[in-house]
Amino acid sequence: MNQSTKIKFLLADDDRDDQEILIEAILEEEPDTKINTVFNGQQVLDYLAERSPDNWPSLIILDYKMPVMNATEVLEKIQEVKVPKVVWSTSNQPEHMLTCRQLGAVEYFIKPNNRPELKAMVQELFRLSSG
Repeated sequence: MNQSTKIKFLLADDDRDDQEILIEAILEEEPDTKINTVFNGQQVLDYLAERSPDNWPSLIILDYKMPVMNATEVLEKIQEVKVPKVVWSTSNQPEHMLTCRQLGAVEYFIKPNNRPELKAMVQELFRLSSG
């Protein structure tokens, strides 16, 4: 992937273990990826507000259930942000998936339980980020 230097992910998840697992899998797939992490929805808004649109990430990954503001609340507030957004969650409730998609998430992933699932999800993240 020759545009790898341009790939920047913003990962919002309050669970450090989940962050580490995903970051490790992303870097295994594409070592040059830049990953910024935040721990709640408000920090996503702050992150975007502190940067000009040409310095925004290539993809925003939101954990569904975060403190301060969950994924649907964040999605509601960043609908105008022209960056692909995905949600990843332990929840497989259809109404959560539907609401997130209605609010602009391009994909809703259930957090993978094994390496092959994680690798497949990460490959999809790269596909969506190059959109």
